[in-house]
Amino acid sequence: MGNDKVIKKKNPGQPARCIMVQGTMSDAGKSVVCAALCRIFRQDGYRVAPFKSQNMALNSYITRDGLEMGRAQVMQAEAAEIEPDARMNPVLLKPSSDTGSQIIVLGKIRGQMSAMDYHHFKPQLAGEIMEAFRSLAEENDIIVIEGAGSPAEINLADNDVVNMGMARMANAPVLLVGDIDRGGVFAQLYGTVELVEPEDRERIEGLVINKFRGDPEILRPGLAMLEEKTGIPVLGVLPMLRVDLDDEDSLAPRLQKKTVESPLDIAVIRLPRLSNFTDFNALEQKSLSGVRYVDSVTELGEPDLVILPGTKSTTADLLWLRQSGLESAIKKYASRGNPVIGVCGGYQMLGNTLSDPDGNEGDIPFLKGIGLLPVDTLFTSDKSRTRVQGEVTAGELAGARLDGYEIHMGVSMVKGDPFCRLDDGKTDGCWQDNVYGTYLHGLFDTGEVTERLIGWLCRRKGIDAGKLRPVPREEYVRQQYDKLAEEARKALDMDRIYDIMDRYADKEGDQRKD
Repeated sequence: MGNDKVIKKKNPGQPARCIMVQGTMSDAGKSVVCAALCRIFRQDGYRVAPFKSQNMALNSYITRDGLEMGRAQVMQAEAAEIEPDARMNPVLLKPSSDTGSQIIVLGKIRGQMSAMDYHHFKPQLAGEIMEAFRSLAEENDIIVIEGAGSPAEINLADNDVVNMGMARMANAPVLLVGDIDRGGVFAQLYGTVELVEPEDRERIEGLVINKFRGDPEILRPGLAMLEEKTGIPVLGVLPMLRVDLDDEDSLAPRLQKKTVESPLDIAVIRLPRLSNFTDFNALEQKSLSGVRYVDSVTELGEPDLVILPGTKSTTADLLWLRQSGLESAIKKYASRGNPVIGVCGGYQMLGNTLSDPDGNEGDIPFLKGIGLLPVDTLFTSDKSRTRVQGEVTAGELAGARLDGYEIHMGVSMVKGDPFCRLDDGKTDGCWQDNVYGTYLHGLFDTGEVTERLIGWLCRRKGIDAGKLRPVPREEYVRQQYDKLAEEARKALDMDRIYDIMDRYADKEGDQRKD
């Protein structure tokens, strides 16, 4: 992922302009709006970078220099045609329970904290957040900043570093996005404006309604009243965009998908602590395959492939798999010669044993695995974070080149054949008969692996794979971002948005002179 083109700053020596996108709630569409702006600004000739000071997600990515960051900013960097950089997401929270998270700062683990402890700790991160922001601003013409949740979470306002707190630190104008698809969008926007502090309210330079279905003319009376009551212009009504982009977290609509219409049926087990489900998005882009997410035996059925995905807590989710009856169902499925693939935590589950004597994963010191691969895993305090390239050596997938990344706790002792051989001479994963396991995320993003997999599944089902004419992933992704930008340009008042950024940049320049 990323872009090998060298995109130079259009206006070297000049400070970067910025725009911040906040939302009335989680999943209002902030990430997608930011991606659209990144693409538009890039198309207009600017070097643009995304930025989100604090992200909470289990979908993460490893940069080329081995640092961890949230997938949302990776997606936005891809839209901007620049290489993902951990500075774009200086603080990443990876929930490990309902009340605690692993804290990752500038790509490295800083520790494990409860929600309350982190609430008191996060103001200490403001300096590192701003250092990351300023260094990006020196290299880019425009910074597109994404907020988190809602700025009207008034219980968190005192030490906020991600919404209005970040807007103040960066002196950024704000676009406020509301989701009309959930209903009550006028109340969302008006209520949010009223609840933020007066000085922060002045930063909200435009309102955006997202996910609208129908004729925008129907909204005109409501838009006029909203502008009258808030004193803030509505800068656009975005339609329900039909674009295929990586999702950020567990609110992703694709996780609710229970059926597929494609000839090939791929079932991903929806673990309670599912992580990096974006690994499987590439499998949904094929004319012959569809992906659905399963969390019960009754939903499993008889798919063409079962995938055990990554998880933030392997042992806890393995117990859930066992108690739900899905473990037994998967073993029976595999015993009939059907293919099973485990990725990261899913790979660990497929082995014989999981040992955690020091409690690095939780409070379960030892657990028997599913037993479909000759692998024993020992959890340690070290976290593997690395990008790798190599070639698959396993079964029907052998010979396919891959480019992926490791991001996991634990070391696995393999007593069978490796899944792949890496370019540095090491091996990864294991395979046995129709069961495959690997630590590598992003392997399906590599076209060769996906094509071999789809071809194998087609042959097993007697489908003519020759009808498959896939669009290379790079071209497919480019098409999606260009489509996103085209629709956003139609809906947003981009001239006003440029004017807003210019006005704040001029104000910042005058303050520096003073």
